Parts: sequence; C-alpha cells; structure tokens
Amino acid sequence: MNSKLLLAIFTVAFFWGTTFLGIKIGVETVPPWFVAGIRQFLAAVILFPILLFTKNLKWIGFKNFRIQITLSSLILIGANGLTTAAEAHLTSSLTSLISALSPVLIFIASLIMGLEKFSNKAFTGLLLGFSGVVFIFWDGLKDLANPSYVFGILVLLLGITSWTFGTIYTKKLQIKTDNLFLNLFYQFAYAGIVQIIFGFAFTENYHFSEWSHRSIFAIIYLAIFGSVITFYAYHYLLKNLLATQVSMLSYINTIIGIFLSWLILDEKISAKFIIATILIISGVFIINYRPDMFRRKKKLR
Repeated sequence: MNSKLLLAIFTVAFFWGTTFLGIKIGVETVPPWFVAGIRQFLAAVILFPILLFTKNLKWIGFKNFRIQITLSSLILIGANGLTTAAEAHLTSSLTSLISALSPVLIFIASLIMGLEKFSNKAFTGLLLGFSGVVFIFWDGLKDLANPSYVFGILVLLLGITSWTFGTIYTKKLQIKTDNLFLNLFYQFAYAGIVQIIFGFAFTENYHFSEWSHRSIFAIIYLAIFGSVITFYAYHYLLKNLLATQVSMLSYINTIIGIFLSWLILDEKISAKFIIATILIISGVFIINYRPDMFRRKKKLR
C-alpha cells in the first residue's frame, strides 16, 4: 500500500463525498443545468492544456468517440446532471443517501440481464436496502404532499437509473485505455456543452448578476476536485485494487456527504434518517460482498 494508492483512496473517499454539498451550494443561486454544465466544461478546459503540453491531444476515432459520448450521456449528463437538478428540490443529505442505493439498482438490473445470480445474501441485502427506503419516507411522509419534493425524488431516481445503465455499459465494454485523460476530455467537453444548452433551454430566469460568489466557487471546486482529480484517482484505484474494494469507498462518500450537510448547511438529521443510513449501507455492503474483497491484487502499477 504505497503513498500514491493511499492518496487516491483518500481523494475518492473524501472529495466525492463533498460533491453533494458542493452541488447544493451551487444551486443556491445558479440554475441546476448551468451548475452541471459549467462544472463539466471547466473540467474539459482544465484537461485541455495538460493534453496539449504532453502532446496527447488528438482525435480518438469515431468508434471510441461514440463510446465516450454514450458514457458521457449516461453518467455525466443523465446521472450527474439529473442529480444536480434534483438537489434544487431536495436536501444534500437526502440526495446523498438515496444515491447510495445505486448499487442496489445496478444489482437488480444485472439480475434481469443475467449478469448476476440471485442468492440468500442478495435477498438479505435488498431487504435491508429497501427497509432503509421505508425509513426515509416514513421520516418525511408529510413532504410527499409537496410537489417540489416529489419532483426532486423522481428526477433523482431517473439520475440513479441513468448511472445504473452507464455502469453496466462500462462493465460490458471492459474498456482498456492508456490515455484516460483524453477520453475524459471528450466526455467532459460534450457533457458541458449539452448541459449548458439545457440551461438556456429549460431555465426561465438565469440572470447572471444574481449568481453568488459562493455558488460560483462551489462550481469551480466541483470541476477541479469533483470531476478531474477524483475521476482520475477513481480509475487509478480500479487499475490497482479489486473493483469490490473500490466500491466500498461509496459507503464513506455517503457518510461524509451527510455529515457535511449537517455541519455546514445545518440540515436536520433525525434518528430515523440515521437508521435509514445504516440499513442502506448495510444492504449495499452485503450485496457487494465477495470473498476476495479484502485481498490485494498481486501487482500494483
């Protein structure tokens, strides 16, 4: 376990946990699609001089371009964009907790497609996960009468569904690349342009003068730490650790996201919400558990 690996683990565990907080601060004064679009476009702008300086900026070919556009549409525009739109209607802590259910949906979709097998372990995990959902809505049952809250939940579920399809698509492709930054550049650039267009198309009032420095700083933070640095660290971990080990970091993301929402945004965290968190994280862990989860790969790059 060298220093680079430890740094990558910390980066993914901590900074992705802060993205829900960053998004919530961003949408305080900036319309959601502009938050998502500017974030991804800035990420592409950051990567551009790096690729230019290292002489890696080049055309990736139509076949790979279609793959990157598909991934960008599902994960960056669909999952990230819709999650950002949902946070305009939901608390940061609730968004991070419901998003923690994505591995459950991935497992269910994999079952339907024949990529996973059902077992008693899976049943236990699913039962715990959905019990957590019951506690979420039990705690906020009165909020279901609020159209904005219901809209936010539905948009977030669409985002999680998009992440599910994007993850399965990635697994089936089993993409191997020697230039991750180049592929990410195309993904970020495409997503940024499309989402900014969505911002102009779907936002009635986007008065730039009303955008606060706090929200703008949050978007810049998301671009640097939530997109460029963390995505690179995530893929570095996938090369050096087992996928099941890397997936365990999502549990830490959720806890950090909820804690920061309480600490910085003063969001209320009830006893039922804590129970829901424990149930969902436990369920996801049981579903993802594999006997080799705590073994290290033989070779570290």
